[in-house]
Amino acid sequence: MMWLPLATAVLAALGAVWWLRRRYLTVTVDGPSMLPTYRPGERLLVRRIPPAALRTGQVVVFTASPPPPPAPQRPARIVKRVAAAPGDPIPRDTVPALRTVPGNHVPPDRVVLLGDNPVVSHDSRRSGYFTTDRLLGVVIRRLGAP
Repeated sequence: MMWLPLATAVLAALGAVWWLRRRYLTVTVDGPSMLPTYRPGERLLVRRIPPAALRTGQVVVFTASPPPPPAPQRPARIVKRVAAAPGDPIPRDTVPALRTVPGNHVPPDRVVLLGDNPVVSHDSRRSGYFTTDRLLGVVIRRLGAP
């Protein structure tokens, strides 16, 4: 009978870890595209959110395009700021790649992402829209310096 409370505690702990891993993740900034906001090597805590919760100004984490086969590794992650969320007006004046796209608003499954360091950031200025199916979550805080 002594094992029942221990087994319950272990299951509760495993359940808590499972819930936290489904709700949060950590990422490490790789590259200078978000300088001066985030430096390379900084770790960030990210809360997973659905695309409908995206808001302009949030810093988000997306998966980069999947690596070409046969590379089995996990796709890289990118950290950028939301310049326009689904339904927002298209920021044609600041995003050259979107100057000629049809419509007036960002489509429901798309988002405009910009790095804080435009000189080195590969973002919507060059690539146009990012698809929301690649969204991992929103940055909620730094976890530590490099």
